[in-house]
Amino acid sequence: MKFSAPLKSDSIKVMLLGSGELGKEVIIEAQRLGIETIAVDSYNNAPAQLVASKSYTINMKNKDEILDVIRREKPDFILPEVEAINIDALFTAEEEGFHIIPNADAVNKTMNRKNIREFAAVDLNIPTSKYEFVSTYEALEKSANNIGFPCVIKPVMSSSGHGQSIAKSAEDLPNSWELAKEARGDASELIVEEFIKFDYEITLLTARNENQTVFCEPIGHIQQDGDYIFSWQPMNMSEIAKEKSKQIAKKITDGLGGRGIFGVELFVKGDEVYFSEVSPRPHDTGMVTMITQSQSEFALHIRAVLGLPLNFIDYGAGASAAYKAKNDTFNPLINIKDEVFTDTSYIRVFGKPQSHEGRRMAVALSFDKNSSEKALEQAKKLIQNFSD
Repeated sequence: MKFSAPLKSDSIKVMLLGSGELGKEVIIEAQRLGIETIAVDSYNNAPAQLVASKSYTINMKNKDEILDVIRREKPDFILPEVEAINIDALFTAEEEGFHIIPNADAVNKTMNRKNIREFAAVDLNIPTSKYEFVSTYEALEKSANNIGFPCVIKPVMSSSGHGQSIAKSAEDLPNSWELAKEARGDASELIVEEFIKFDYEITLLTARNENQTVFCEPIGHIQQDGDYIFSWQPMNMSEIAKEKSKQIAKKITDGLGGRGIFGVELFVKGDEVYFSEVSPRPHDTGMVTMITQSQSEFALHIRAVLGLPLNFIDYGAGASAAYKAKNDTFNPLINIKDEVFTDTSYIRVFGKPQSHEGRRMAVALSFDKNSSEKALEQAKKLIQNFSD
């Protein structure tokens, strides 16, 4: 493959639609290969915009604005990095010959929990929890009683766990309803899921192109309010469960098709594995791969997009701990003690221009050659030395 330089007539162009902290790492990996990068988001100075060759701030839900920037820049590859985006614009761009990663249909299916759940459970016959979709409070009450308590309630469209809750009894339903309706994204319809008493949940990062599919070591994670706070790699699991996880990940990513990395979320109970969700882009729990692999999930994503070989080396075990802001401010300041900067840690401050309570602002990464448990313990200690 031939590589040029940014801002030349023969530059390879990658456009991100959504420019948060994960997109920032994607941009950095693309820049390392001399690729011209364009970062697009709905607010100025988003993390990826700060390191891209060019940037645009538009209304990401406006079809005409998205198409205008695509037609103006004519990128070789368009990488949707957020769920809050006008999907019609992606289908139109694809019809005009632009290359959507992985493809517009895959983005459409995965950005909506109803679409992806029915695609996995009905079309592909992949094991999932019981589920129903509702659009009224009365239907929610009926569905929760049908499925049984506890049950998980989520908007069919939201990101980073926003609007998700567990209803342990009928008394919790009013609060779950309000949480889901207040979530960013489309909360006109909710999914009510059986609460599987799983032993743990994992993310299986799966990178694919037309020639190859590779799996990263499974990533364990802990969530709070539907959003991850700790992740570690590898997750200690049986070989049977690991193989079943790979089979499910291969089936769902082959079904979706296209190039790129996919974050396949799975529930594991003993040797049984259940599909939960999939994101057709780098996954927040996968930030740990920046310290555990020779090619992080972001580097693998760019390699997959370009059709390059996807081989990599596992360095050892690692963990990540997310830092979430405690304050609302237009001038974020994160205090990190010097002892956090060790020979086995990486620190990533995202550079977001505004913070609000609960917004992810930084991550601490910890490495241990042999033990993900020790790496996680260390990551938890590191993050205690952050404040704002």
